[in-house]
This record gives sequence, C-alpha cells and structure tokens, in this order.
Amino acid sequence: MAKIKELMKVEDITTCDSTAQMITKARKDGVELFFDRANEVKACPIGEKSACCKHCSMGPCRMNVNSPYDRAGVCGATVDTIMARNLGRMVAAGTAAHTDHGMAMLELFRDVINGKVKDFRIKDEQKLMEVAQSLDIDTEGRSVKEIATDLYRELELTYTQVHGEIPLVKRVPEKTLETWRKEGVVPRGAMREIMEMMHRTAIGVDQDYENITKQISRTALADGWGGSMVSTEISDILFGTPSPIEVEMDMGVLKEDHVNIIVHGHEPNLLEAMMVSAADPEMKKMATDVGATGINLVGMCCSGLEMVSRHGLPHAGNFSSTEAVLVTGAVDAMTVDIQCIKQDMSRIAKCYDTAFITTNYRARIEGATHIELDEHNPTECTDTIIIKAVTRYKNRNKPIEIPRKTSRGIHGFSHEYISYMLGGVFRGSYKPLNDNVINGKIKGVAGVVGCTNPRSKQDFSHVELVRELIKNDILVLQTGCSQVALTKAGMTGPGAAALAGDGLAEVCETVGMPPVLGLGSCVDNTRILIAASEMVKTGGLGESIADLPAAGCAPEWMSEKALAIGQYFVASGVFTVFGHTFPIIKGTNFEKHLFEDYEKKGFGKWGFADNPHDMARMMIRHIEKKRAALGIDTKKERTLASMEDRRSME
Repeated sequence: MAKIKELMKVEDITTCDSTAQMITKARKDGVELFFDRANEVKACPIGEKSACCKHCSMGPCRMNVNSPYDRAGVCGATVDTIMARNLGRMVAAGTAAHTDHGMAMLELFRDVINGKVKDFRIKDEQKLMEVAQSLDIDTEGRSVKEIATDLYRELELTYTQVHGEIPLVKRVPEKTLETWRKEGVVPRGAMREIMEMMHRTAIGVDQDYENITKQISRTALADGWGGSMVSTEISDILFGTPSPIEVEMDMGVLKEDHVNIIVHGHEPNLLEAMMVSAADPEMKKMATDVGATGINLVGMCCSGLEMVSRHGLPHAGNFSSTEAVLVTGAVDAMTVDIQCIKQDMSRIAKCYDTAFITTNYRARIEGATHIELDEHNPTECTDTIIIKAVTRYKNRNKPIEIPRKTSRGIHGFSHEYISYMLGGVFRGSYKPLNDNVINGKIKGVAGVVGCTNPRSKQDFSHVELVRELIKNDILVLQTGCSQVALTKAGMTGPGAAALAGDGLAEVCETVGMPPVLGLGSCVDNTRILIAASEMVKTGGLGESIADLPAAGCAPEWMSEKALAIGQYFVASGVFTVFGHTFPIIKGTNFEKHLFEDYEKKGFGKWGFADNPHDMARMMIRHIEKKRAALGIDTKKERTLASMEDRRSME
C-alpha cells in the first residue's frame, strides 16, 4: 500500500490568496506543485550548512556540524576551507549567470549599432551619453553610432579583460575603491575572476579561508559593478530607462475571454519582441477570429518586472507562483528564456494543455516545445508562439478558475528618476534625500530584494520585514520577487505612506512617492549600488558606501545569484542580512570572518536571522550605529552664535 503524503496546510505555505487558491485546486486535480515537493524532499542538514565537500573523488567528505573541528576531509581540508570553497563556487555560479546575461545584452547592443539587428534600436540616447561620459568617452560633436561603438568596446572589457580594473569602477566612491585596492579585490574581468575562483576552490589549491574570501569578493564585484550593471545600463539604452508607472499585479490579471500568454524568465529581449507580435493587426485578427476578445500579454518573475518598469504590462506573480498560475487553466502559452524556471512546469503545463515553450539556446527543458529566439529576426519566434497560444484558446477543454484578486502599485524608480523626483528637471540631485537622512526624517535606506523560497511561507518575510522598516522611517528600495510580494500587500502605492513612520510619511507625501520604491528585476540591484554611490558623492553621509546608514536583506533567498548579489553588497560596504538559511556553521572561524571581521577591513558584513522581525531589528540597529558614527543620531539644538563663534567660523 502506497504511503499517503502528509500535506502542509495551505495557510502555512503562502500569504498570497491567489496562490493558495491554486494550490487547493491543484490538489483536487491531482497535480503536485513545488510547495508539496519541498515538504517531502527534506534539506540535507549537512549540505544546508555547507559542511560537505564533493570536489574530488576521494569524497564526498561530510563534516560534523555539531563539532566541526573534530575531523578534516580526506585531503586534510578543514571545515573553514570547505565552507569557503563552497561559498566561492556558489558565488562564481551566480556571477556567471548575471554576467552571461549581461554579455548577451552587450552583444545585442553591438549588433544593433552595426545594423545587423533591425527590430531593436537605441531608445534612450540621453542614457547612452550619460553612461559614455561616466567612462570618460568623448561625446562632444560625435554621432550616436560613434559613441555607442566606443561604449561597446569599453564595456566588453568587463568580461574579457585579464588585468587592470573593470571600466565601471570609475563609478565607485573613491574611499570605497581605495579599500578594494588595498585589500586586492578590484575585479579585472568577469571571465578571469570566475575562472580563477573555480581553480582556487579545486582540490589542493587555495586552502586559506581568508584568501579564498578575497577571491569571492573580487568575483562578486565583477558581477555587481560589472556584468549586472552592464546588463541594466544596456537594457535602458536599448529599451528605455524606467520611470514610475502604475501596474496591476496578481493572477487576476488573466482574462478568460482573451488569449493569455505569460512570459517568464530574465532577458527583456523576448518580452519586447512579444509586444511587437501581440500588437500586430494580423495576430490580433487571428485571436478574434477564434472568438477571443484579444491577446493578453502578461509578465512573470523578472522578465515581467523589466516590462512592469518600462511599459506597465500586467504581472501575474513571483517565482513561487509560476507553477500555480498554470493551474488556472487560463494560460494558453507560457514562454520562458533563462533562470529561475522550474523544470516541472513542463509537466504541469501538459496537465492543463498549456503550450510550454523554451526560447533560449542555453536553456532547453525536457518535454517543452523549443522555438529559438533569434535577435536578427525575433518576430519569427514570437509570432509562432502567438499562433500556438491562439490554437490552444480555440481548443480549450479544461475548466478555468482565475483568482479574482489584483493589486496596483507604482514601479519603475530608476536611479536617474529618483534624482529627478527629488530635485526636479533642472536641479536633479540626491541632496534632498541626504538632507532628510541627516535631519532624521528618514533614518536610513534599506534594499530588500531577492527570491521566494518554498521552505519559507511565501511573501510573509518580505512583507513583515518591510512593514517594520518603513514604520521605523527607513526608506526601502526593492528588486526582484520581493517587489511582487510588496505590491500584492498594497505597499508600493502612494497610500502606503500611511504605514510609514511620521518622518518618512512626511517626505513621501511631499514628494508624492511610496515608502517602497520598486527598481526592477534582480539584475537591477545595480541601481541600488549607483544610488548608494550618489548618496556618498552628494556629501554629508561619509566618504564611502560603508559609512552610509544603509542595510540590505534577502529574506527568502533561493538562487546562487542571490549569494553573488549579497557578496557584492557586502564587499561594497553594505551590512547584508539573509533569511531562511545561510550556508555556514555558526561558531566557526569562517563565520566570524564574514559576520564580524570583514567589516573591520572597511567592507560591510553578513548577517543572518530566520524570522523577519529579527532581520528588521538587526538592520535598524546597524543603521542606528552608522547614524551615531556620523554624528546625526540626535537632533542638533538651534543656538544663537556669539560674536566669538562667528569670528572662529570666518
């Protein structure tokens, strides 16, 4: 007799009503989702703590997590070496994901400049000029093509350079860069750093956890100030720099009388091309000819967040909802490219007769239909996808159940728009932000980013953490799946200022902004880095990013990309808290190095907590500590200056 699985209560799995409704339906339909798989497949307690080494055939070597120094691996590697190697390889993988994405965007940029790709063009020439000038490329009296060509050549060094410093370190505050140079962590080129990270963590190479950590930082910085930053800047140049726009989110954006097509993944090219095909009169007529009212193009996960920020396209949900949305029966096609795509979606799509289509040569999925996107003729792919979706609409034979819930929020706060929003067209500046941090109306700034994870209650940690932060007058910047969680909770609209502390609420109401600013997809974390650099350059809040009253958090991190992001924030000077779990054993030398000693070298440091209220307290304490160090922790009393005081000022 087969063992009956003990299923978790739906209310313990998610705070998202739409996802909860679809979990219930999936169970009735006999369809397993990843929430139930996570409950059945228990995490390895040794692997979870990164106390297992399998980098050679003498192992795998499993350390004792309770007495980590009782034994070493067969080669003699200590638990500190093993944990450092494992973290290094995870950061290398995360960096590779972002930098490969960034290099693909740069290659598209090159082909647009050369006229090989005609379906895309440079949309934001002003952004092109600004990025070029930040890299000391001459723009005076030169054509757009000449400037763009020089910019391509300069940014290509981000990936291919084997010595020197990657180009975008010119944006790093001087004192922060001074720390990097002193500690030997300035990245040379992404390929060089990833290759060296993998080599140094192989059997018998680098066996000093502090030395390994240097290369971990250098690799991660090649992501944050390299590959990811290039991707964001090139996406803005090609597709437009985001500015605030009101967007509808949640599964209620699906329409029963429309051909529903969901685009899920991370590269904006696919969704940009899908928009062209969906707007084609011939495609529209094809949909109406089979009885549909129209074509409903919907984003999901980070591809969707790119389109949310640029075009206001509706968004169906974050990573944890990507299987559940198929259970509605209303999705006629789901098309995917790269990253955060669950293999089992192919099986679930078959259960509901949904066309499930892969489009990127790097990422095929067994059982999926593959229609490759060629940037030189993208609509050949996207037209075919629409034809398949229309055919599925015509032949729908599964019951449809669309959750009614939707939420509206404002997104698209690029770092350029934040400057404009605070200072106006002619006086764009971060000075109003710095002034309000100095006067205490805003206590500090927090980046709350990252994934959702089925081993945590979906969205709960994101929402509770941010609720606590804004209540304590901390302005929150968001990217990735976290952004979706907060929108569903009603915290990204101007009305959310009512949930903030008095000081932050006053600033939000004056400027007309929410207390939570959505900046885009997870690759767009680099917008937070640039905003932090601008705060330093504006003055009054220290000389390096490490001086700022700022902190970061990924409450439900899941991907190796998240560790790369976390490490490039730590190496940039930001206290960064992870929730749910962290791949390290408490009380070890390596933990002390990352969680305490690293800050003493002029970097940030790591933090960990397993519930959002503790995460918030840690971040608030850190921000208060930085305010005290800057001498802005107490209000200055106004006093009349004596004649002697005035003479001394002169």
